Amino acid sequence: MTQNTIIIAAQTLLLPDNTPNPAPENTHPILTIQDGSIRSIDHLPPDEHALFPATHRFPESALAPAYLDIHIHGCAGHDVMDATPESLNAISSYLATRGVGAYLPTTVTSPRDETLRSLSGIAAHIHSHQSPGAIPLGIHLEGPFLSPKKRGVHTESLLEAPSIPLFDRFWQASEGYIRLLTIAPELPGALDLINHATSLGVRCSLGHSNAHADQAHAGFLAGATSATHTFNAMRAIDHRSPGIAAYVLDHPQLFAEIICDGIHVDPLMVRLFYKSKGPHRAILVTDGISATGMPDGTYTLGDLVVEVKDHRCTSGGVLSGSVLTLDQAVRNLIQFTQTSRGNAIAAATRNPAQLLGLDTLYGTLEPNRPASITILSPTNEVLQTFIHGTPTLP
Repeated sequence: MTQNTIIIAAQTLLLPDNTPNPAPENTHPILTIQDGSIRSIDHLPPDEHALFPATHRFPESALAPAYLDIHIHGCAGHDVMDATPESLNAISSYLATRGVGAYLPTTVTSPRDETLRSLSGIAAHIHSHQSPGAIPLGIHLEGPFLSPKKRGVHTESLLEAPSIPLFDRFWQASEGYIRLLTIAPELPGALDLINHATSLGVRCSLGHSNAHADQAHAGFLAGATSATHTFNAMRAIDHRSPGIAAYVLDHPQLFAEIICDGIHVDPLMVRLFYKSKGPHRAILVTDGISATGMPDGTYTLGDLVVEVKDHRCTSGGVLSGSVLTLDQAVRNLIQFTQTSRGNAIAAATRNPAQLLGLDTLYGTLEPNRPASITILSPTNEVLQTFIHGTPTLP
């Protein structure tokens, strides 16, 4: 055993459902980490397991892949748009306490210069990231290419027509770290921008959109692969004019985010969503803002003032993000839909990793992957998070 070896013993290895699991019956996992990567996963009978010289032991607990939040604006009193090392390190540290091993810092529509400044600051942080907290894997650009009719809380005067030259300015400021782009496909120029961004490796997500179904389909054909916070800031389902929300539910290839807090989407609609998207395309996100993990009060989302009371975030009476955490979203999905732990875990791990094309590194526990691991209690509370083999909780 080398100095950089960590050995974790637990009761169960929790994998997304339908993932091959070689564990024999009546055995428990031993996971060995070396230099930040998973070296091996062994399964031992109870007697041998109890005597194995583990450096970390979690009786009656489960090993799961660390969560991946692809849509989050801030937490712990800090906003992504601040784009300072202090703010981004605080966000990373807090996310690790909720089982999140990696995330996409998510922008909000702001003045051009402010967006460029934030993208540059976030990119510098990603490039030099050394915090023991959750790892920023890239940027989710939410805005300014959104529909004025479904802008949510995004400031209407700051919205922009989809523009390849403007996107390229954002791309350059981000040093190529934009991984996800939310865009309304019905806007003039949107299809060309979707095609262009996709050619750069950016995943495009249909959202903040008043699109009819045929316009949403055109966005898919142009290269869009996902939908942003399904049902929220979308043309509502209508049985004669289905619109984008119905298209998202009906299309088997589209990934789709959902904010599973019981506030943004009623549990009945969560069940309908999950029956439609299934365990391989549903993605849990938080849309969390700086108020996440903080008491009720007044906070900011970019330049917006947001009032938080009883878990509800509003600005001018409009829902403005959430204070949901991803571990609570997993528990809510199980409660609302009665799906399995494995399926719920997949919606916060494997599925977002597959959307981003990072599933060879993140989303499941296998040898030769980064040791990003969440330890869960029998009730799916986070006990510890390991990020590249480093424990992040006391």
